[in-house]
Amino acid sequence: MQQNTLKLRIKKLYRFILQSFMPLMAVMFSVCLFVMLMQFLWKYVDEMVGKGVDIKLLAKLFFYAGNMLIPMCLPLAILLASMMTFGNLGERFELLAIKAAGISLAKIMKPVMIAVMFVAAANFIFQDTALPVAQAKVGTILMSLKQKSPEIDVPEQTFYKELPGYNIYVEKKTKNGRLQNVIIYSYAQGNENDATVIVADSGYLKISSDKTYNLFVLYNGESFKNLKKRTSGRKDELIPYVREKFEYKEITVNFDSNFTLIDESFMAGRDVGKNMKTLKMSVDSMSAVEDSIKNALAQNIKQQTFENIPKNSKNVIKTDSTANQENTSILSPSRPVEMRLKLLEAAKSIAARKVNGFSSRMFEQSNMKKQLRGHKIEMHRRCATAVACILFFFIGAPLGAIIGKGGLGFPTVISVFIFILYYTIDTFGFKLAKQGVWEVWQGMWLSPFVLLVIGAILTQRAINDFMIDAENIKHLIKFLKKPFAIQ
Repeated sequence: MQQNTLKLRIKKLYRFILQSFMPLMAVMFSVCLFVMLMQFLWKYVDEMVGKGVDIKLLAKLFFYAGNMLIPMCLPLAILLASMMTFGNLGERFELLAIKAAGISLAKIMKPVMIAVMFVAAANFIFQDTALPVAQAKVGTILMSLKQKSPEIDVPEQTFYKELPGYNIYVEKKTKNGRLQNVIIYSYAQGNENDATVIVADSGYLKISSDKTYNLFVLYNGESFKNLKKRTSGRKDELIPYVREKFEYKEITVNFDSNFTLIDESFMAGRDVGKNMKTLKMSVDSMSAVEDSIKNALAQNIKQQTFENIPKNSKNVIKTDSTANQENTSILSPSRPVEMRLKLLEAAKSIAARKVNGFSSRMFEQSNMKKQLRGHKIEMHRRCATAVACILFFFIGAPLGAIIGKGGLGFPTVISVFIFILYYTIDTFGFKLAKQGVWEVWQGMWLSPFVLLVIGAILTQRAINDFMIDAENIKHLIKFLKKPFAIQ
C-alpha cells in the first residue's frame, strides 16, 4: 500500500515537472523562432526590397524559412526551458523539498529527459522529411530574387545606373510621380563617347501592363546625338550631329520586371534538398566515382611517366662507353639549329598538353571531393543537431538546479552565452570539415563533444548538491570589476 502511494506521488511529481517544462519550452521555442526569422529577414532584406515581389511569395518564403530554422531553434528552446524550469524549482525551494523526500536529482530529471528524447527524435525525423523540402524552396526563391532586376526607383539628385545602357538624373520628384529637370544619357549603341543626351523640363516613368518594358514620357526638352564617330585625334575635327527640340517625347526601354521562379530541381538535386537515404546513396556513388577518377589519374600519370618511352630509345640515346653520346643525342650540336628548336617546341607542346590533361582531371577530382564532403556534412549535421537537443538538456537542467534562479533574467543570459559558444565552435568545425582540413565527422561532432563534456561536469556537480550562492556571485562580480574600476 505504501509502495503504491509512493508511486502515485512520484507520478504526480513527474506530471507537475512536465507541466512546468512543456509550456516553457513552447514559449521559448516561439521566441527563438521569431528572433531567428528576424535575423533571416535582416540578412536577406536587400534581396527582397525594391523588387516588386508579391506578398504571397514573401509569405511563402518566410513559411519555409521558419521550417528551415526549426532544427536550430529547438536546442536553444530546450536549454532555456530546462534551465528556467529547474531554476524556478530551486528558487521556490521545491527542489530542496523533493530532495528531502528522498528523491534524487537524476530521478527528478527523468520525465523531462524522456520528453527531450522524444523531441530530439522528432527533430531528426523533421530534418529527414520536411527540412530538405524547406531548404530547396528557400534556396529556389532566394536565387530567383537575386536574378530578378529591381524595380526602377530613380532617386533625386543622383545618377541612376540600374537600367542597362542608360544613365538618368532627376533633380526633383513630386508626390504624384512627376520628374522635374530630367537628364538622360543613352548608351544603347554600346559606346559612351557617342551617347545620346536628352534634357527635359519634366516627365513621367511608366511600366507596361505586361511589365516587359518601361516608357519615359518627357515634356519640353531637346536631344543631342553625334552622327558618326571621331576618326582622328584632332580636337578641331568637325563631326555632324543631330539636335532636336520637342514638346512631347516617348522613350521605350526594354526592362523585364516580371518575376519567374527558377527550376526547383536544381536545389532539390543538391545536398540540402535530399533526405538521409538519398544522401547515403549519393555518398556511395560519389565515393565510387572519386575512386575511379583517382585510379584513372594515377594510371595515366604512370603511363605517361614510365610506360610511354619509345621502344627504340636505345638507338636514340646510347649509353655505351664506346659510342659518342654527343653525336647520337637528338639535341646534339651536330644537328641543325632549326631542327633542335623544332624538337624543343614539339616537346614543350606535348608537355603543355599533358599538364592541361592532368590539371583537368585533378580539377574534376577536387570538385567531386567537394561535393562528397558537402553530402557528408549534411548527413552529420542532421544527426548532430538532434543529439544537441539532449546535450543541451543535460546542461540546462543541472545549471538551473545549481544556480537556483528562474525567470527570464540570469538564466537567459547564461543560455544565450552557452548557445553562442556552441554556434561558434560548430561554425569553426564546419569550416574545417568543408575545407578538408579535418575529417567530416571530426568537424561536425566537435561542438556536440564540447557540450557532452560541459553537460557531464554540470550534471555530476548538480547530483552532488553543488550550489552557487547569490552572495558568492555578487562577490565574484565585484572582484572582476576591480581591475577595471576608475581610480
